[in-house]
Amino acid sequence: MAKNIILAINPGATSTKVSVYEGEQEVFTENISHPLEEIQKFAEVADQFDYRKQAILEMLDKHGVGRHDVAIVIGRGGLTRPCESGTYRVNELMKQECHEGIQGKHACNLGALIADSIAKDFGLKDAYIADPGIVDERPDFAKITGHPVFDMDPAKEGVIWHCLNQKMTAKLYAREIGKKYEDLNLIIAHLGGGVSVGMHNHGRTVEVNRALCGLGAFSPTRSGSINASKLIDVCFSGDYTKEKIKKMITAEGGFVAYLGTNDSLKVETDALAGDPKSQLLVEAFCYQVSLEISRLAAVVAGKVDAILLTGGIAYSKPWMKKIIERIDWIAPVKIYKGENEMLALAMCANEVLNGTAPKEYK
Repeated sequence: MAKNIILAINPGATSTKVSVYEGEQEVFTENISHPLEEIQKFAEVADQFDYRKQAILEMLDKHGVGRHDVAIVIGRGGLTRPCESGTYRVNELMKQECHEGIQGKHACNLGALIADSIAKDFGLKDAYIADPGIVDERPDFAKITGHPVFDMDPAKEGVIWHCLNQKMTAKLYAREIGKKYEDLNLIIAHLGGGVSVGMHNHGRTVEVNRALCGLGAFSPTRSGSINASKLIDVCFSGDYTKEKIKKMITAEGGFVAYLGTNDSLKVETDALAGDPKSQLLVEAFCYQVSLEISRLAAVVAGKVDAILLTGGIAYSKPWMKKIIERIDWIAPVKIYKGENEMLALAMCANEVLNGTAPKEYK
């Protein structure tokens, strides 16, 4: 291979997705599976570094990609401190905070660490990340919770959402209609294992729900917004540990709690087969997503150019139909099935190769 390729790395909970691009043209993408029994051997997510890095290097070797072929390495951003959207050079501060997991110990924290290490191994000066999930572009008044005890420290805490895919989907749509992302008002709903819905106002996401922490619509694994008084009762019941309650909100809520599965396709199949509980949960999910989308129209006084539905659940025609029927009065709706995270990383890396200066994480 010629030395002009982009290596993109996206670690997930039990897999690492790796793509090789030439410009915006995908050469190949491979999803490296990490069996649960192997992942569970590591006490902390950061301890998986060598294991995952070696798997990536072996995969590249299998495809004949050598150190002299790669022009740039870019990884998924981790849960560091809030920042603006954009492409960032991986620096020591970012690596330290990803290693510590200052806003949560998630596999995405390994993206910057592995990208930087492989870049150095390949003789490259720097590695990069783009549009990490902790991007926070909301105005100050949108950060008020209603009680100062529950307000976040803006220097340390922020929303956690699907920034990379939402921003990419917005840019793809803008390109398709011959406009700039910065010229549009877009509501974008990422519907996957987690659900985040953002209001993109002329290039800035001025409102978005905290998808990981229990706000917005419920998802296959997350509880979404729940009754605060009931939560207090549960916390002081003595029946649950703090860690168990956190899992109920972030990993064992939604479809998992009600139906015992995080597989939305199974829920759809069971609902279509006539299972009443699955039918009820499908209706509830589509209803809550529609409410969240409708809520965001108020942010721009109803002046919404389009609503974009993306993520894995966007493959479901019946569910998309239910949601669209409730929201198409706001603006035209377009579906982008799956997620575009690898293309997003490649496009951001390509911009750096073409002379766009990356931001510095501070």
